[in-house]
Amino acid sequence: MSLASGPMPVGLVQDDRSGRTRSVRVLALSGGSVSVRPETLVAEEPLEIRVSARGAVPVAVGVTMRTPGHDFELAAGFLLTEGLVTSPSSYRRLRYCGLEENESQRYNIVTAEVDEPLEIEGRQRATTMSSSCGLCGTATLDQLERRCAALAPGPVVAASRLLALPETLRQGQVVFDKTGGLHAAGLFDTEGLLLAVREDVGRHNAVDKLIGWAGLQRRLPLSRHVLVVSGRLSFEIVQKAAVAGIPILVAVSAPSSLAVATATRLGMTMLAFVRDGQGNLYTCPERVELDGPSA
Repeated sequence: MSLASGPMPVGLVQDDRSGRTRSVRVLALSGGSVSVRPETLVAEEPLEIRVSARGAVPVAVGVTMRTPGHDFELAAGFLLTEGLVTSPSSYRRLRYCGLEENESQRYNIVTAEVDEPLEIEGRQRATTMSSSCGLCGTATLDQLERRCAALAPGPVVAASRLLALPETLRQGQVVFDKTGGLHAAGLFDTEGLLLAVREDVGRHNAVDKLIGWAGLQRRLPLSRHVLVVSGRLSFEIVQKAAVAGIPILVAVSAPSSLAVATATRLGMTMLAFVRDGQGNLYTCPERVELDGPSA
């Protein structure tokens, strides 16, 4: 039987807009047999971020593809890490925009009302960003160093503790267990306690949500914390961590060359390829206490 022949009740995503997942029916192929079964997908929708400075008309600064949920944290973190808002104390209110003419997009636009002037000339992004890319407002290392100072020394954390953090993060990925299709960022203290985890179809969004949470909780700078991400490390991820004051960054996958160079210049400790109790330490080893003899 050709799968293209006859009606097949698959591919129609249930658009219930009720959370971070969506339902769909698929054809399961196994050993020559075909069956219809339900699957759960991670939701991906656009979020337009607008800023209103001191009561002025809101200005759109970007659109990102994200997994719905923690949208205010995403907007707050994005604006902080991209340097469009300089202090979390500037936030007066974050709200969804009411759209009478298009109710379906009501929760896809967030406006941040801030009590500080904005410098956004030439920094708006008119096009939609994919979930795999970030909107980086800092194009060079020199610009980044002007925005945030080099990280202070300390803290020192045992290597065994750092190498165990990705598994702890994995256990906190609730939506990943349902869909298998999204990234996570977790914030830990130096004792290895998971303080918060955020999931998103975009790596950068997960980090922005986490930093937005910390900012709105008045926890910044995160100078005695560890950031763990489930994917690879890019320049943008290092940039966002540096703006938040995070001294130690751990990743499950590979870093880019620019990510390593940026971490070196900013004095950030970076571990990557951290899996199954092993990993590579790329920068600033003085924050890592070795548990055994070094080679």
